[in-house]
Amino acid sequence: MKIYEKSELVRSIAERVREQGGTAYLVGGCVRDKLLGRENKDIDIEIHDIPSDTLETVLSEFGEVMKFGASFGVYNIKGYDIDFALPRTERKTGEKHTDFEITSDPYMSTEKASKRRDFTINALMENVLTGKITDHWHGRDDLSAGIIRHVDDVTFKEDTLRVLRAAQFSARFEFDIAEETLEFCKQLSLSELSRERVFAETEKALMKAEKPSVFFEQLRRMGHLGHWFPELKDLIGAEQNEQYHREGDVWNHTMLVLDEAAKLRSKAKQPLFFMLSALCHDLGKPISATVGENGAVHTYGHETEGLPIAEKFLERLTSDKRLIKYVLNMTELHMQPNIKAANKSRIKSTNKMFDLSVEPYDLILLSECDSLGKLPASESNTDFLTDRLNVFYKMMREPYVTGEDLIAAGLTPCEAFSDILGYAHKLRLAGVNKEHALTQTLAYARKKGCVSNDDK
Repeated sequence: MKIYEKSELVRSIAERVREQGGTAYLVGGCVRDKLLGRENKDIDIEIHDIPSDTLETVLSEFGEVMKFGASFGVYNIKGYDIDFALPRTERKTGEKHTDFEITSDPYMSTEKASKRRDFTINALMENVLTGKITDHWHGRDDLSAGIIRHVDDVTFKEDTLRVLRAAQFSARFEFDIAEETLEFCKQLSLSELSRERVFAETEKALMKAEKPSVFFEQLRRMGHLGHWFPELKDLIGAEQNEQYHREGDVWNHTMLVLDEAAKLRSKAKQPLFFMLSALCHDLGKPISATVGENGAVHTYGHETEGLPIAEKFLERLTSDKRLIKYVLNMTELHMQPNIKAANKSRIKSTNKMFDLSVEPYDLILLSECDSLGKLPASESNTDFLTDRLNVFYKMMREPYVTGEDLIAAGLTPCEAFSDILGYAHKLRLAGVNKEHALTQTLAYARKKGCVSNDDK
């Protein structure tokens, strides 16, 4: 549904609400983003001063009404991505994020209703019909100053996900967190949060912020890396070779790489997976670091040493096996593109690298970010690698030897058949045409003792 169509629908409903003696307010992020000049497709409407049955009757004039929860007072019109809600209070009754007693009250004051919001910039209310802004908590001042400030100590701590939201908003809007909010967040525990909610906030930071590093830097300031992101915390103070990394420790390097990745994520085939690869690519450095005779730090093999660490990190946040496989693959291979470019490796070598990659183009992008995310930045190898990737794709489109080809040539499947197919694939990566590859593969099969019908 187009934005102007949503606006027309909202205004029509607001007029009917007014006729019934009520007032419709735009609330939350849509007001904040409108004042910031940002696009926001999510529209939340809070209806004051009419009872729930009257609101349901009004909404039913515009379509089928969907209701969420007996006491929530939240409604939707089927087919429209707009939430309509009555003012409500929320009281925490347990440790889970679902353990809340929610009570709607259509005659609640706007001040009390907005007090349950997380931050002042999200507590703004705009009268749908008049455009008047209701701002009980000085949210407009904080918007102008670029400040993330919590509304109320009591309501804020009832959902500790707000700690992550503070960091996420700081990254997305490039706002600082108010000192009192920062100090208050330090006192809260994130251990009871579900991984799904933590991952959702992390994803927003990775995918919406120009500098996702701010999200993690703010969590570091608040002392909240330890429970959900301990592998990242271990990067702090982890030394690198100063000859190649004047930016400092592995944490600094990772944050720089992450921000470089944000510049390229729109080009990636798998943007979110790509961003997580940038975050995880050097998790193996702290445990692989050694000091040479000249005092230089080396992290040989960190790309493989880091695989179990990255896997543990990711499994704490998600059960998406495809995502985990992608990140582990990118982590293991992230050094290879720049090494092969520096050595001007043969086509066969770059073909093998791309063949091992789950997403070769994203691997090139990650290698570019790894080069730029350090001081001094390395020279770009993207042109060389892209040319080689085109060569790889062209070769992969050429005819090649298959199992059916081997059987048609008279080969009887045997225990070594998969090994023989692997040999045929190596010839393909080397650019051997199908006719010659078939001859060589059959000869290899005979050496492996896999006989053809002609040999019987």
